Amino acid sequence: MTPPAADRDPPGRGDGGARRRAGAGAAHEAGTRALLDAIAAGDPDEAVKFGDVFNGLGNRSFGMLLFVSTLPAFIPIPGVGGAVSGPLVILVGLQLLIGLRKPWLPGFIARRGPHRSALGKFRNLLAPWLTRLERFVSPRLPAVLDHRAASACTGLLLVLVGVLLSLPIPFTNFLFGALLLLFAFALLERDGKLMLIAWAAGAAAVVVFGILSGSLVQAVAEWVALAQDKLG
Repeated sequence: MTPPAADRDPPGRGDGGARRRAGAGAAHEAGTRALLDAIAAGDPDEAVKFGDVFNGLGNRSFGMLLFVSTLPAFIPIPGVGGAVSGPLVILVGLQLLIGLRKPWLPGFIARRGPHRSALGKFRNLLAPWLTRLERFVSPRLPAVLDHRAASACTGLLLVLVGVLLSLPIPFTNFLFGALLLLFAFALLERDGKLMLIAWAAGAAAVVVFGILSGSLVQAVAEWVALAQDKLG
């Protein structure tokens, strides 16, 4: 039976208003935290394949792949994290740079990935930060995420930061990892304003750790020389 008009909750009040607010919160929750919960759920000893993490995510697929690719950067063993995360991040960045709309991975990478237990621990570690982040992020400025030139800018910065991550620069893995998570969250939350912040932080990291230190220039010079030797 339909309740009398006097007994129905006015808009935004009573139980009906609470349900509407809860619904809005649930819609926002179906972002980074909800995706991480879904991926981490299940057998903790089971590996989450890189090729599966972006299935069904649409325009957020690059964000989730970047997020998972960044996790090894936080392994507290010198030289290991960057050697694993760096090439993966470069691969993601190159695909954004050339304008792919959906991630592609070679089979030997797509069939591998971190265990759910590791993802669960990392999710728990990030939970307080995600809670704070959700107060400020929202889908906005879509052109910063979807425009061809903007996507290429994001891809170029990811390639450069990925190169820096792969280099043996002391005490920088966690710093570059945190920066890459900023890019990943901007893609996952569809927040163009957060992406602008990631661009600024990424450009600063490239200038300070890459150009001024000479590490990036040296790496590029070595790769160019190697390519010339192979082609010659």
